[in-house]
Amino acid sequence: MNFANRVFGIVVTLLLGISIQVAAQDDLIPKRQKLMKSNSAANKAIKSAVGKKDYAAVEAKAKEIANNMGQLEALFPKGSTSDKSRAKAAIWEKWDEFTKDAEGAKMAANDLAAAAAAKDEAEVGAKFKVLGKSCGGCHKPFRAPKKK
Repeated sequence: MNFANRVFGIVVTLLLGISIQVAAQDDLIPKRQKLMKSNSAANKAIKSAVGKKDYAAVEAKAKEIANNMGQLEALFPKGSTSDKSRAKAAIWEKWDEFTKDAEGAKMAANDLAAAAAAKDEAEVGAKFKVLGKSCGGCHKPFRAPKKK
């Protein structure tokens, strides 16, 4: 094999690898959007359940959010954004802060689940507020507004 063929083979291999990586990242965006929509639906269900004092539902939905937050880091590989994504570049620029916020939301959801399991009305209310602040605290610096 001559030098030109080797170089061509290396270039093709590199381009194929880059294409596969870009395609994999494009697949992650709908997955993380689905996860976030799941969190939003769970949060709405929790709000309703808190009002009804349905602690089993609060616990289940809080655990769902905690589980989702445990998956979050894997869904945000460096630079995985597109025109369909509301993820800001700040996620990767401030990765430690982003992951700390995600862990904080996971802990807040677990704390809410524990309060619901104990059927402690005051703690459920307080922990629900903490969870809301935790989620909003991450969205403000790391999520762009909806496109009009």
